Amino acid sequence: MAESVDVNAKWDACIDLTVRRFVYSSMAGAFGGLLFFRTPVTRWAAVAFGAGVGTGAAYTECSRIFEGSPATSPPAHKVVSAPAAPKVDVPPTPTAQVRWSDFSFVRYVLT
Repeated sequence: MAESVDVNAKWDACIDLTVRRFVYSSMAGAFGGLLFFRTPVTRWAAVAFGAGVGTGAAYTECSRIFEGSPATSPPAHKVVSAPAAPKVDVPPTPTAQVRWSDFSFVRYVLT
């Protein structure tokens, strides 16, 4: 009986967390949409993006609550790096001098 009560408490916490994060992120998206965008389509897109971010954050947190987090990565493997390449002395390349006469064709293209 104790496990079912614990599961119910977890579900209540997850539903509460999801609703709060959905609403707060949607409000943040609406504020950002009003602040940064002019057209109604882009403003609604900002609201939808905020709602998606809130829902995703709530999903991740609920996964952690239920101890099945999709965000956990597999154990890190030891990375073996390749040996460093030998250093080679390369003489510096001469820098090119750019003259405005090289771009005289622009005058004909623009007129």
